[in-house]
Parts: sequence; C-alpha cells; structure tokens
Amino acid sequence: MELINGRKIVYDAYKNKDVIFHINLNNLEWSKAIISVAKSLNKPVIIGATPAAIKYCGGFNTVFNMIKGLIIDYQANDLVILHLDHGKFEDCIKAIEVGFKSVMYDGSEEDFETNLKNTIKICEIAKLNNCSVEAEVGKIGKSKNSEFYYGELTKIDEAIKLKNAGVDILAVGIGNIHGEYPENWKGLDFDLLRNLNVNLNMPLVLHGGSGISKEDLKKSISLGISKININTELQIINAMALKEYFSNNEIMQNKNYNPRKLYANSNKAMEDYIKSILLGDWNEN
Repeated sequence: MELINGRKIVYDAYKNKDVIFHINLNNLEWSKAIISVAKSLNKPVIIGATPAAIKYCGGFNTVFNMIKGLIIDYQANDLVILHLDHGKFEDCIKAIEVGFKSVMYDGSEEDFETNLKNTIKICEIAKLNNCSVEAEVGKIGKSKNSEFYYGELTKIDEAIKLKNAGVDILAVGIGNIHGEYPENWKGLDFDLLRNLNVNLNMPLVLHGGSGISKEDLKKSISLGISKININTELQIINAMALKEYFSNNEIMQNKNYNPRKLYANSNKAMEDYIKSILLGDWNEN
C-alpha cells in the first residue's frame, strides 16, 4: 500500500476557505490518537514528523512503517497524510526514499538563494515520486526556555520565487511562533497575510497554531491559511493528564504501573482535544 499525497486535500481546503490540521506525532500513543480520531470522524488529517521525533522513535523506516501499519489497521488510507516536518535537505531525500508522500523542506536557516536552490532540487525529486512539497519563507519565531525569538516576516518577492520553484504549499512568517506565546506577543500580521494571499493564490501554512485564539485562526483561514500546525498544545494536554494520573494513583497498587493503564488518561485527553479541533467550525462566515 502506498501512502497518499495530500496535495488535493489541501488545495480543496484552500478553495473552500477551509483548513486541514497538521498534528505532530511524538510516539505511538500520539499516532494512534490522531489516526483513530480521524477515522472515527471521517476527517482528513496530516501527521507531522520532525527529524527529532523520527530519531526519538527509531528512524525514518520505523515511523513510516508505524504510520502505514496504523493506517491499514484503522482503514484510514484516504484520510491520513504522513508529512516530514521541518526537514533539512538530506532529511527530505531520505523521507522520499522511504515512502513519505509529503515533505517540508525548511531552508529558513540558510540564505535565501540556498533555500531557493535546494527547494528547486527537492521539488524535482518529489514530483518524480508523487510527493508534495512544503517550503518555508521568512523565519518562524521560536520560544525555548522562556526565551523568545520573533523570527522574520515573509517577503512577498521571496515567496513568489519559492512558489515558482514548484512548491505545493508555503509556510509563512506572519508573527507566528513555535512553542508557547509570550504575554507581550503582538499577534499575527493580517495585512501581510492578505497581501501574500493576493500575490500567491496558493495554500499557505501557519506553523505555531497552538495558543492562537480561535477567532484569529478563523481569520487567517479566510485569508489563505489552509494548513495549521499543532504540537505544543497537545504536548501540554498530555503532560497535564499524566500529572493528574500520578497525583491520583499509587503506582505500585493495582498494577497502575502498567503502561496501558498509565497512558489511558492522557490518550483520552489527547483524543478529546483532537476531536475538538477536527470538528471545529473554522469558516469565518
């Protein structure tokens, strides 16, 4: 069985001013929660795997075969897109070789000309393997250890060049941040997003979707955002559910140390959250 290329799903969302959610995996529990909910609701979803998460899980083949196996067991092949998130050049090539049908090349740490040159190469290889490509233009902010880097806003002329390189979707920097947003965050630059949408006329991606208000998410969707990435919020939900379990259970009693019991609470919490976003009303009208 070959995994699906999600290009049509994302472009359909763009045409309808709708959105498809990208939820990052962190282990088997995450992957099961995402796929089982997508199947139960009959809603498409993108499962994102960063190089760090892939390494944690064991490697590209492990993640690919884990997701493929879950898709087969849940009969969800038409709903689930496995996507390499924030891959460097070599990561993208490896993912395509293994069988990923959607990759993101993150060249934002390179100078723009290198980013563009590598994007062109990856697009050429991807198209030969029925694989869609996401690229990043500008630099998306980051929060880590209470320190914040606000990134760099996307330049329209650079975005146009990356579109012309052959990318299917484009991640933009409009004030969004990976991780938790600081209290003094200035918000999304909707004027820039509006101009990008007018000039590019293609699906755009909002990284750092966790922590942005539903109203702002809906507005961003109306202005061309067709894919929203979620990770931090689900990590927090998982951690808080585990904390609750440990607070309310004596681990050495009733085999509470059994992983299937230990993770049941957090799995349920993650599934509930995933249901809430997949069933959400995201059309501003």
